[in-house]
Amino acid sequence: MSQENKGALGFAQDTPAERFFNGLITENPTLVLMIGMCPTLAVTTSAINGLTMGLATTFVLALSNAVISLLRKVIPDTVRIPSFIVVIASFVTLVQLVMQAYVPKMYEALGVYIPLIVVNCIIFGRAEAYASKHSIIPSFFDGIGMGLGFTCAITVIGLFRELIGGGTMFDVQIFGEGSVVPGAVGYFFSQYQPVRIFIQQAGAFIVLAVLIAIMNQVKFNMEKKGKDTSKFGVGGCCSDVEIKDPHQVKEELLKKEAEEKAKKEAEEKAKAIEEKPEVAKAGIDQLKEKVAAAKTETEEVKEAVKEVKEAGEEDKK
Repeated sequence: MSQENKGALGFAQDTPAERFFNGLITENPTLVLMIGMCPTLAVTTSAINGLTMGLATTFVLALSNAVISLLRKVIPDTVRIPSFIVVIASFVTLVQLVMQAYVPKMYEALGVYIPLIVVNCIIFGRAEAYASKHSIIPSFFDGIGMGLGFTCAITVIGLFRELIGGGTMFDVQIFGEGSVVPGAVGYFFSQYQPVRIFIQQAGAFIVLAVLIAIMNQVKFNMEKKGKDTSKFGVGGCCSDVEIKDPHQVKEELLKKEAEEKAKKEAEEKAKAIEEKPEVAKAGIDQLKEKVAAAKTETEEVKEAVKEVKEAGEEDKK
């Protein structure tokens, strides 16, 4: 299999496995592409909130991708965005009604962010960049992969924020007063004082930054071991952008720089050639002036010699 036909983690391009792991790891929407930040920062005050939001988004993403892929040859290009909105909004409404009926507490906890799934950049991005251009099976798995990648990321963010900021994990008290851990370890855990900033807005930025740094370090270690990381974060929401290998881009930039340098040198030489007649003329004028000065000096010398001779003759007399 050629390098060009390889997708995420060495899988064949556009296969269900490649699409799944692409969204889960290679193009993780939160930790790699850094899109869909609004719910990522707003609803991750606890792990259960992150998990619920992620699963709702995964449901909408997978099914909207499948339907948009199925209708991609029917939807006119001029009205594709309104059509995508109708499809996505239909599934969001379904999720909203189901949650309102069966998990009203979670529906109230997530609040306005459930209907805002309609305009989530991740869903719009995958609809425009992938589902509208590929068949239904890879589009469906692309939605599942992206959705689960988003789910894992925001659940982990919520877990750390909840554990550090409140001492709980999925609403179970682990640290602080009332810890469910028995024995001496439980007593030690009960002495923990929660860092409240982590359940505030600043805590979301801190945890997100640490996780992104870890992801970048993993990528850096892979590069040091000689593994190909050129597929990391190269797709995302960009639909009409040609993705190039970083080494190829570097070679093209160096080639362009060399061409510009050669062009500049050629222009300078051409300008020098154009200026040569004027330079030559100036040189001739200078030469004439030097010749005239030399003649003047010769005449002065002759006059001086004549005066010396005349003075010598007078002395003889």
